[in-house]
Amino acid sequence: MPWGKVPTVFGDFLAEWDGKGVRRLLFPRDFSAGPWEEAPILEILRRELNEYFLGERATFSVPLSLSGPPFFLRVWEELLRIPYGERITYGELAFRIGRPRAARAVGQALAENPLPILIPCHRVVGKRGLGGFGPGLGWKKRLLELEQTYREKFSPR
Repeated sequence: MPWGKVPTVFGDFLAEWDGKGVRRLLFPRDFSAGPWEEAPILEILRRELNEYFLGERATFSVPLSLSGPPFFLRVWEELLRIPYGERITYGELAFRIGRPRAARAVGQALAENPLPILIPCHRVVGKRGLGGFGPGLGWKKRLLELEQTYREKFSPR
């Protein structure tokens, strides 16, 4: 699968894609040299991520290409229903998917989310704290604060 750089105001992300959509999104860090490819889907992703980071977008339209165990797919689909700027707990998410005793399994599905931000796992927190986030808690705090800043702009009236 091809990979490409996605420059944003928060740094250069890396994205993998296929014929259906974006498959993986990696947060900025010291990436080894390419070869990176270019594609129209990366331009869409770049524009949408920058709009999100600048408080101009609450949802994404870039096509996604997800694969994984059925339970993970169900969890990731439910994440897309959490409104911008809102937070729920792992237990609440487990309840929403009809598996109220599966909070730990939900946490595992979130840890395996290949498309953080696009599939907003940062909106899920623990009962007594932030919980985890693959790209790091600094990023989770940053994304939650960003959404709190612009929440009113995107909340239904």
